[in-house]
Amino acid sequence: MPTVEEGHTGHGTAEDLLDGVADWGPTLCHLGIFHLVPVTFELGIPLVARWMNDPAVAAFWDLAGPEIRTTRHIRVQLQGGGRSVPCLGVLNGTPMSYWEIYRADLDPLARYYPALPHDTGLHLLIGDARDRGRGVGGILLRTVAELVLDKRPSCPRVVAEPDVRNAASLSVFSTSGFECAGELDLPWKRAALMIRNRAIPYPLTPYPRFPDEDDL
Repeated sequence: MPTVEEGHTGHGTAEDLLDGVADWGPTLCHLGIFHLVPVTFELGIPLVARWMNDPAVAAFWDLAGPEIRTTRHIRVQLQGGGRSVPCLGVLNGTPMSYWEIYRADLDPLARYYPALPHDTGLHLLIGDARDRGRGVGGILLRTVAELVLDKRPSCPRVVAEPDVRNAASLSVFSTSGFECAGELDLPWKRAALMIRNRAIPYPLTPYPRFPDEDDL
């Protein structure tokens, strides 16, 4: 995960580069009703900051510490020209996950892989430990990837770059329709490039599964 200083940046007036994430509305999944609700300075930051201080999250997001650290990270996105939308994942009325929906082709990530126009990237975390290890992450990841492809007709694929050390995350992506397209040496981490195409080719060639980890 990029640090605050290395995250999504941009200049100029904000515009809609992600086809109105705020208007996508709730969607039905196997767990109930799921809704991506954009984070604002008035909504969500204290909760996200608390999640960032969970040791299991802090190991990969590098945002543990005072709430101002999370606030600065989110401010970079909110002032980034519309290239990234930070969201709470609300399941059956309860905020329980954090998502960043971003234009991967306009992100620093595009310097390190052959980006296609309108590639859409995902960062995510499951907030509370009680929601991990039960398959929740995989269901929501598939739901959000399909939502992105449905709401963004110009998007050819969904991409992600989990840390290669994050066994749980790699397993979830590999069983949620994402293929591993190789590894990337990013300035902030070594990452697996995971890609979810519109037409998923079979058989998949997923990142090797870690049998002792089955969820985010």
